[in-house]
Amino acid sequence: MGPPTMDRIQLAATDRSPQVDFDFASGHLSLRGESYPEDAAAFFGPLLQSLRAHLAETSATPIVFEVGLAYFNSSSAKALMNLFMPLEDAAGAGRPVTVRWRFAEGDETIAEAGEDFAADFAHARFEMVEEA
Repeated sequence: MGPPTMDRIQLAATDRSPQVDFDFASGHLSLRGESYPEDAAAFFGPLLQSLRAHLAETSATPIVFEVGLAYFNSSSAKALMNLFMPLEDAAGAGRPVTVRWRFAEGDETIAEAGEDFAADFAHARFEMVEEA
């Protein structure tokens, strides 16, 4: 048995990192803001560890992951992919998983990034959500 998972991770947004609210108990995860932390691996690593632990411990809770990033750098994109992979695996194993990719109306860059990510999912639902 590993360490017990935290029920919730909440981090306030900073100039360089997004607001994080991973409410594992309810299955609702969200990232919002901008993401270009100096060390993306250090920022996202604990989130990924907690997500993996949660997925290992529970198999039934539906998960909705809302991603609303106005800007992110390439190392953050890689970290996002690392978060998405275990979710896709869980969806493949039968857990309901929805990723909601939120982007500002007319923001082609973020929309295209979402479409690129969406192409990597076969089992999880990937919803593009345009926000006015």
